Amino acid sequence: MAVYDLEEQEQISELKTWWRMYGNLVTAALLAVSAAVVGWQAWNWYQGKQTAEASVIYAAVQKGAMERDAKRAREAAGELTEKYPGTAYAAMAALTSARMQFDAGDLKTARAQLQWVAEKARDKDLRDLGRLRLAHVLFDDQALDEALKLLTGEPVPAFAARFDELKGDILVAQNKKAEARSAYQAALTKQDAIDKAAGSQNGRETQYRGMLQMKLDSLGE
Repeated sequence: MAVYDLEEQEQISELKTWWRMYGNLVTAALLAVSAAVVGWQAWNWYQGKQTAEASVIYAAVQKGAMERDAKRAREAAGELTEKYPGTAYAAMAALTSARMQFDAGDLKTARAQLQWVAEKARDKDLRDLGRLRLAHVLFDDQALDEALKLLTGEPVPAFAARFDELKGDILVAQNKKAEARSAYQAALTKQDAIDKAAGSQNGRETQYRGMLQMKLDSLGE
């Protein structure tokens, strides 16, 4: 039998007392931490599995786009938005398919897919891109008020100038020249801010700014 001195016996006694008081709490805490770790690992595994499966279907969308097979792209995009709506692949597939349906003259499907992106994409950049493209489709379809309504609410900075430019185009179509002028001017200001933040300007940006200025100048004073 082990022999302990008086000080060791007191420490053991204190430890036993402490464990009687807090042992259940410590055990519960350890179990909670273990459950959280296991849960986090399971969630990461599930997310990885979802992403991998979605990527396979997205490849079918890309193949459909390369082969100009609008039906195949539409069906694969529909499967992604239905089964894997939380992945970025779903939104990208819907955007890709919507463009193909628009080019094929199927405006109903294009609108539905862009509406899904605008409302349900997890990433705000993709939601704003969906809003912008849907507004373009509505504009082409002469649904001017509906298109303008879609452009309310500040988008991410990357699309800010494009939103204001399209607002200007819609307002011109509605013969609201003063409001259109303000929208084009706002687009120019925001594009200048983007160019300044980037620290450089490429040919495409210069061309885009020139187009905005031309639209503004066409309205006169």
